[in-house]
Amino acid sequence: MSRPSVHPVEAPPATNGGAQNHGPRVRMKDVQGMPGTRGGLVLRLCQFVFAVISLCVMVTTSDFPSVTAFRLRNCRVVSLFTIGDGIASTLTFAAASASAGITVLIGNDLNKCAVNHCNRFESATAMAFISWFVASPSFLFNFWSLASQ
Repeated sequence: MSRPSVHPVEAPPATNGGAQNHGPRVRMKDVQGMPGTRGGLVLRLCQFVFAVISLCVMVTTSDFPSVTAFRLRNCRVVSLFTIGDGIASTLTFAAASASAGITVLIGNDLNKCAVNHCNRFESATAMAFISWFVASPSFLFNFWSLASQ
């Protein structure tokens, strides 16, 4: 009859004063469809296209304006959307402002535009501000609608 035995394995000696050197870190393989990949971009674009098609199909029906689900005049629902739009608008503005601050730091204060992608950072910051500018009217109109009830 055999008996189990355990043989201890010694750890390799530590180098560099106790810090272990595991080599350079390697990213896991990008799976298509993950954020930041072409597959992810294609999926987002398809979502957008099909949402637009769905909206167009709904709008072209004869009784679309009379369906109450698309007229949401309930005070609680409007207040819920107002709070959500207010939070989203505030966070978008905060993110755009933080991006602008980092862009100014890299470009003007550190003069590191040669090694960084300042033009892309500035474009992304501009798009963040445009996104905030486009999302803010939703909050304002919902707030106005809520206040006028």
